[in-house]
Amino acid sequence: MEINLKSFYSWYTHDEVIEVSEEVAAELFADKRYEQAHARRQYRNKAHYSLDAEDGIEESALVCYDNSPERIFAMMERHCGLCWALNSLPESQGKRIEAHFLLGMTMSEIAQKQGVSKAAVSMSIEAGLKAMKKYLQNI
Repeated sequence: MEINLKSFYSWYTHDEVIEVSEEVAAELFADKRYEQAHARRQYRNKAHYSLDAEDGIEESALVCYDNSPERIFAMMERHCGLCWALNSLPESQGKRIEAHFLLGMTMSEIAQKQGVSKAAVSMSIEAGLKAMKKYLQNI
Protein backbone atom coordinates (compact mmCIF):
# COMPACT_ATOMS: atom_id res chain seq x y z
CA MET A 1 0.00 0.00 0.00
CA GLU A 2 1.29 3.47 -0.84
CA ILE A 3 1.16 6.27 1.74
CA ASN A 4 2.23 9.88 1.67
CA LEU A 5 4.60 10.64 4.54
CA LYS A 6 3.64 14.33 4.42
CA SER A 7 0.19 13.32 5.70
CA PHE A 8 1.67 11.68 8.79
CA TYR A 9 4.78 13.70 9.64
CA SER A 10 4.75 17.49 9.91
CA TRP A 11 8.42 17.93 9.07
CA TYR A 12 7.93 16.73 5.47
CA THR A 13 7.52 19.82 3.29
CA HIS A 14 6.84 17.98 0.04
CA ASP A 15 5.02 14.81 -0.95
CA GLU A 16 6.99 11.66 -0.22
CA VAL A 17 5.11 8.54 -1.29
CA ILE A 18 6.41 5.18 -0.12
CA GLU A 19 5.24 1.59 -0.22
CA VAL A 20 4.43 -0.04 3.15
CA SER A 21 2.72 -3.23 4.26
CA GLU A 22 -0.97 -3.27 5.18
CA GLU A 23 -0.16 -3.66 8.89
CA VAL A 24 2.12 -0.61 8.94
CA ALA A 25 -0.42 1.47 7.04
CA ALA A 26 -3.19 0.38 9.43
CA GLU A 27 -1.08 1.41 12.43
CA LEU A 28 -0.23 4.79 10.86
CA PHE A 29 -3.90 5.50 10.11
CA ALA A 30 -4.95 4.36 13.61
CA ASP A 31 -2.34 6.64 15.16
CA LYS A 32 -3.53 9.57 13.04
CA ARG A 33 -7.15 8.93 14.12
CA TYR A 34 -6.01 8.76 17.77
CA GLU A 35 -4.17 12.08 17.47
CA GLN A 36 -7.23 13.73 15.89
CA ALA A 37 -9.48 12.36 18.63
CA HIS A 38 -7.02 13.58 21.28
CA ALA A 39 -7.00 17.06 19.72
CA ARG A 40 -10.83 17.11 19.78
CA ARG A 41 -10.94 16.00 23.44
CA GLN A 42 -8.32 18.58 24.36
CA TYR A 43 -10.30 21.32 22.62
CA ARG A 44 -13.61 20.29 24.21
CA ASN A 45 -12.16 20.15 27.73
CA LYS A 46 -10.17 23.35 27.50
CA ALA A 47 -11.36 26.38 29.42
CA HIS A 48 -12.34 28.98 26.83
CA TYR A 49 -12.00 32.11 28.90
CA SER A 50 -9.20 34.45 29.77
CA LEU A 51 -7.86 34.96 33.26
CA ASP A 52 -7.02 38.49 32.15
CA ALA A 53 -10.70 39.43 31.89
CA GLU A 54 -10.72 40.59 35.54
CA ASP A 55 -14.24 39.34 36.10
CA GLY A 56 -13.29 37.54 39.32
CA ILE A 57 -13.47 34.07 37.83
CA GLU A 58 -9.91 33.27 38.81
CA GLU A 59 -10.60 34.12 42.45
CA SER A 60 -13.62 31.83 42.59
CA ALA A 61 -11.56 29.03 41.03
CA LEU A 62 -8.97 29.17 43.80
CA VAL A 63 -9.71 27.09 46.87
CA CYS A 64 -7.37 29.07 49.07
CA TYR A 65 -7.09 32.65 47.80
CA ASP A 66 -5.26 33.85 50.92
CA ASN A 67 -1.95 32.12 50.34
CA SER A 68 0.04 33.80 53.07
CA PRO A 69 2.88 31.70 54.46
CA GLU A 70 1.18 31.47 57.85
CA ARG A 71 -2.06 30.16 56.35
CA ILE A 72 -0.24 27.67 54.13
CA PHE A 73 1.76 26.41 57.12
CA ALA A 74 -1.40 26.07 59.22
CA MET A 75 -3.10 24.12 56.42
CA MET A 76 -0.07 21.83 56.10
CA GLU A 77 -0.06 21.19 59.86
CA ARG A 78 -3.79 20.43 59.81
CA HIS A 79 -3.35 18.08 56.87
CA CYS A 80 -0.46 16.25 58.57
CA GLY A 81 -2.44 15.97 61.80
CA LEU A 82 -5.40 14.47 59.99
CA CYS A 83 -3.14 12.00 58.17
CA TRP A 84 -1.51 10.96 61.46
CA ALA A 85 -4.89 10.59 63.14
CA LEU A 86 -6.22 8.51 60.24
CA ASN A 87 -3.11 6.31 60.28
CA SER A 88 -3.47 5.75 64.03
CA LEU A 89 -6.78 3.93 63.51
CA PRO A 90 -7.18 0.20 63.02
CA GLU A 91 -7.03 -0.71 59.34
CA SER A 92 -10.75 -1.45 58.90
CA GLN A 93 -11.81 1.86 60.48
CA GLY A 94 -9.26 3.81 58.47
CA LYS A 95 -10.37 2.23 55.20
CA ARG A 96 -14.03 2.90 55.96
CA ILE A 97 -13.42 6.53 56.88
CA GLU A 98 -11.27 7.00 53.79
CA ALA A 99 -13.91 5.41 51.56
CA HIS A 100 -16.74 7.48 53.04
CA PHE A 101 -15.15 10.91 53.38
CA LEU A 102 -12.38 10.94 50.79
CA LEU A 103 -13.81 8.71 48.07
CA GLY A 104 -17.42 9.78 48.62
CA MET A 105 -18.85 6.28 48.95
CA THR A 106 -22.08 5.78 50.86
CA MET A 107 -22.15 3.56 53.92
CA SER A 108 -24.31 1.08 52.01
CA GLU A 109 -21.73 0.85 49.22
CA ILE A 110 -18.94 0.30 51.74
CA ALA A 111 -20.96 -2.37 53.55
CA GLN A 112 -21.75 -4.16 50.30
CA LYS A 113 -18.14 -4.03 49.14
CA GLN A 114 -16.78 -5.34 52.44
CA GLY A 115 -19.56 -7.86 53.01
CA VAL A 116 -20.71 -6.43 56.35
CA SER A 117 -23.86 -4.71 57.56
CA LYS A 118 -24.48 -1.00 57.11
CA ALA A 119 -24.80 -0.66 60.89
CA ALA A 120 -21.31 -2.13 61.36
CA VAL A 121 -19.87 0.39 58.89
CA SER A 122 -21.73 3.25 60.57
CA MET A 123 -20.53 2.28 64.06
CA SER A 124 -16.99 1.75 62.79
CA ILE A 125 -16.89 5.19 61.16
CA GLU A 126 -18.37 6.83 64.25
CA ALA A 127 -15.84 5.13 66.53
CA GLY A 128 -13.02 6.03 64.15
CA LEU A 129 -14.01 9.70 64.11
CA LYS A 130 -14.12 9.75 67.93
CA ALA A 131 -10.67 8.16 68.06
CA MET A 132 -9.34 10.67 65.55
CA LYS A 133 -10.79 13.56 67.56
CA LYS A 134 -9.17 12.23 70.74
CA TYR A 135 -5.85 11.74 68.91
CA LEU A 136 -5.93 15.31 67.57
CA GLN A 137 -6.74 16.75 71.01
CA ASN A 138 -3.70 15.01 72.48
CA ILE A 139 -1.18 16.38 69.98
